[in-house]
Amino acid sequence: MAMIQLETVDLRLLRLFMTIVEAGGFSAAQSELNLSLSTISTHFADLETRLGLRLCRRGRSGFQLTPEGQAVYDEARRVFDTLERFRGRVRGLRERLTGTLAVGLVDNTLTDPRAPLERVFARFTEAAPEVSLIINVRPPNELLRDVIGGQLQLAIASFPRIVPSLSYQDLYNETIHFCVADGHPLFTLPDEAIDLDEIRRYRLVARSYWGARDLKIFAISTPKATVSDMEGAARLILSGAYAGYLPDHYAAPYVKAGRLRVLLPKVLSYQAPFQVAFDANRSKSPVVDLFIALTREEMTAPEFRPGPVHHPARQM
Repeated sequence: MAMIQLETVDLRLLRLFMTIVEAGGFSAAQSELNLSLSTISTHFADLETRLGLRLCRRGRSGFQLTPEGQAVYDEARRVFDTLERFRGRVRGLRERLTGTLAVGLVDNTLTDPRAPLERVFARFTEAAPEVSLIINVRPPNELLRDVIGGQLQLAIASFPRIVPSLSYQDLYNETIHFCVADGHPLFTLPDEAIDLDEIRRYRLVARSYWGARDLKIFAISTPKATVSDMEGAARLILSGAYAGYLPDHYAAPYVKAGRLRVLLPKVLSYQAPFQVAFDANRSKSPVVDLFIALTREEMTAPEFRPGPVHHPARQM
């Protein structure tokens, strides 16, 4: 078990372990756990296996924790104390959370399994039923503008720039592919015949909020088409007259159906970091804190590691 990512079963086993320690041994814990001695021993062995540690010594001298067992007990006690404080805080928040929360979202994330916002909204509504939600879907640059201006309390997107006055928390990386559709001259061209020089011969579409950076790798300053959202890009690309970028989850059904082709993924595909952006000074409130906490619980990818974004580059 990786201790930085506890699962429900791990918490149950740790609770059983704590009960055994606090009761003074396996036999003494039977009545409190309402389990047979053999079942307790099996669960305890499961915990030691998951941790990869020996937690106690049992013999004529009685039940005795190993140094590792004592350390695990101390940490488990801190974990459960923290959980209890969290439950108490949420209970308190539920009774007094009121007002309005304005959330900004970028378009076309519904098909992304890494962005289960519906679960965030469900949990938030359960925890804060008196809070009214306002959801605005806009391009990332407009979301940043409205967070700065106070029209939005927070926004979730892959942002084209970092605003020093705002705070950001990382969520996950979205993979972006460069695509052409059936009917485009590059669609049937062999891989070995395609390079950047060949691609720049054709009409390219760019997103307005990324400026010229979508096309920087092609050394082209002016695209043949500019769009304000991902659906506009998809429509143009699927026409067969343009090539451009689409998120992997958005392009996937069209690729599977044979309508889209991903070009030069090792060269042109890149990772776009999704973040939640907010003004920590203006938006500091239990409502915002709760929504951000739930968003991070549901949307932070375990494998996410913050790092530089190679393409397109973001600027301050």
